[in-house]
Amino acid sequence: MLQSKLFYRSRKKIPDDIEAISHQLLYRGDFIDQLCSGTYSFLPLGWRVHQKISQIIREEMLAIGGQEVFLPMMHPKTVWQQTGRWNTMSPPLFKLKDSHSREFALGSTHEEVVAEIAKDRVSSYKDLPFSLFQIQTKFRNEMRFTGGLLRTREFAMKDLYSFHADEKDFHNYYSKVAKSYLKIFKRCGLSVRMVEASGEGFTSSFTHEFQALAPVGEDTIIFCSKCDFAQNKEIAKDREGGKCPKCKAILKQSKGIEVGNIFPLGTKYSEPFDLSFIDRDGKKKLVIMASYGIGVGRLMAAVVEANNDKDGIIWPKETAPYAVHLVPLNLKDKKIKTQAEKIYSHLQKSGVEVLYDDRIDAGPGEKLIESDLIGIPVRVVLSKKTLDKDSVEIKERGRRQSKLVKIKELKF
Repeated sequence: MLQSKLFYRSRKKIPDDIEAISHQLLYRGDFIDQLCSGTYSFLPLGWRVHQKISQIIREEMLAIGGQEVFLPMMHPKTVWQQTGRWNTMSPPLFKLKDSHSREFALGSTHEEVVAEIAKDRVSSYKDLPFSLFQIQTKFRNEMRFTGGLLRTREFAMKDLYSFHADEKDFHNYYSKVAKSYLKIFKRCGLSVRMVEASGEGFTSSFTHEFQALAPVGEDTIIFCSKCDFAQNKEIAKDREGGKCPKCKAILKQSKGIEVGNIFPLGTKYSEPFDLSFIDRDGKKKLVIMASYGIGVGRLMAAVVEANNDKDGIIWPKETAPYAVHLVPLNLKDKKIKTQAEKIYSHLQKSGVEVLYDDRIDAGPGEKLIESDLIGIPVRVVLSKKTLDKDSVEIKERGRRQSKLVKIKELKF
C-alpha cells in the first residue's frame, strides 16, 4: 500500500474528553472515527486490524469444531418475549417498529435466535453435540460510553453457541473453548486471566470472564499470582492481602478489561422454545446450551492498552495492519527512490504486507514519528547513509536498537 494513497490523517492534539490510552492512540493514528457517542467507524488502518483479530478468532473457533453462520440483526418481539427478556435486558434493547407497526429489537445477543433455529433441526441424541458461531454486529443501549472502543453501543462480536445432550459433554466443550480463548488472546499479544464471575442476566450460575489486567479496566479482579484462582470482585468473598483459597499465597487486586466471556446456560433457553431431543433410552430431554462471546473492537482496544509506549502503538505481529513499514527518508534523491521502489516490489512479490511511505514532501522527522505512532512491527529505513553501504536500517517497533542489513539479504 502506498502511504500517499492511504485514507488517513494523523493527529497531534487530543480532545480533552479522550482519556484511555487506546482511545488516544487509535484517534491520533486515525484508525477510528467517532460518529456519535458510543458509535465508531473503522478507517482503513483500523479495519485491517479488526479483520486480523476477527480472523484469529475465526481460525480458533473452526479448530474446535465451530461452524460459522450469519444471523439477523433485527429480531421480532415475539422471540424475546418467549424468554421474558423483552423488558428485562440490561443494557436495554434498542427497539423499533416497522411500517406495519410490528415491534422489533436490534440484536444485543442471539441465544433466542439460535435456540429457535436449533429446534427445527434437533430431534435425536444423534443430532448432538454441535456449535455455531458468528462475527456479527451487536447493539446495546448503554447508558454511558467510556474508553473509545472499550464500551460502545454498536460493535462486532464473535458469539459462539454450543448444544449438548448431557452435562459431561457440555463441561468438556466448555473447557475446550476456555483453552481456545486463552490461545486467541495470546496470539493477539495479551496476557489474560480466566476469572469467575456472575451470570449477568444470562444464567443464574457463575460464569467465566477473560480479563486483561489494565488500569483503564472497569472491572476489579481478585487474583492469585501463584495459581489460577481469580474472581470478579462482585462475587469474591476474599480480598486483596488475604490468602488464596486454593494455594494460600497472598491475593492481589487489579483493574481488568473484560475481553471475553463464557456462559453455561443449562436449559434456560431451550425450555421456552421446547428445544428437546429423544435420548438413547427413548426419553425426551431438553438440550443443554452455552454461549461464548468476544467483542472484537474491545479486544482491539485492549491490545493497544497492553502494547504501547510514549511514541505510539506497538502492534503484535498477528494483529498489525501491515507487517513492514518501508520508510525512505529522501525520495527526491533518484537513487533512493529507485531502490525503494525495487524493495517495495520485492516485498509485495514475496507476499509481505507492506506500507510504503512514498510521500515526497514529508520530512524524515515526520515520517519516523508517524511510523512509531502507527506501530507496524518492522520498520525498514532507506537513506543515503544506508544506501552507501548497500543496506537498509531495520528496527523492530518497541526496541531501541536497529541493525543494518544488506539489501540483497533482505528477508521477512
